[in-house]
Amino acid sequence: MLYSCNSSTGLDWVSSLPKPWNLSNDEVTKLLPEFQKRFPEFNDRLKAINIWRIGTPYGIFKLGEEIEPDPDPILRIDTSDCTVHVLTSLAFTTSTSWSETRKKMIDIHYKADFSGRKIPTYKSRWHYTSDRIINNPYTTDITKSIIQKNNLDSVLIVLNKKTDGSEFLNLNWTSKNKIYFIPTKNVNELLLSKLPDICGAAFVRKSYFKNGIVIAHEGVLIDNKELIHASSKQQKTVRVNFIDYINNNGNSRFDGIMFYKFHSKG
Repeated sequence: MLYSCNSSTGLDWVSSLPKPWNLSNDEVTKLLPEFQKRFPEFNDRLKAINIWRIGTPYGIFKLGEEIEPDPDPILRIDTSDCTVHVLTSLAFTTSTSWSETRKKMIDIHYKADFSGRKIPTYKSRWHYTSDRIINNPYTTDITKSIIQKNNLDSVLIVLNKKTDGSEFLNLNWTSKNKIYFIPTKNVNELLLSKLPDICGAAFVRKSYFKNGIVIAHEGVLIDNKELIHASSKQQKTVRVNFIDYINNNGNSRFDGIMFYKFHSKG
């Protein structure tokens, strides 16, 4: 049976599934083809995977390369932080087994070397969300396409370079970019209605600029109104009203937002 994730039947099936953080790799492998079958459209399947993962326990910096300096797993489903939620959801959406998802995660999460190979190392990882949004083939920055230019803000920044000239992370890498974002005060329901029914949202914090960083948090916006994200405050992945979240009772959580589309292939 083919489902749309907007249908109650599709959501009922997702709700009936065992919680992903309790499953073994083999059990995940058995489920992934069913997602492909029931949700043949990429966006529907990505939304279903995101909804399935609500409730996942929070854990920061839990992915690595399985070798020093970061021996954490390349792929896991038992815990998540904001970026891990976004990237692993995309990897699961485009795969039919645990092993295939692991390969996909490497393709999504790491930059190619000079020969075009993607080898998981700490230095080849996409460490900076703004860099990934703009340059990773699995995403497209759509920030400038949904609002007039005079309602945008921007920053000219050298990623990974602190104001004292040192690197924030030991990568032997910096990148000068002009990055556009929408000030939080300019984000409203009318603006959200111009977005795809599922897309990425990355949150800008200006206080991070001094460390060569633009993005403080990210998540997935569904149905133009709800954010699914791994919350450090609630210590799990949650689903919340997007406008309420960013406004935070009149105290904006962030200075701005970048929006980006997902692609099934790099």
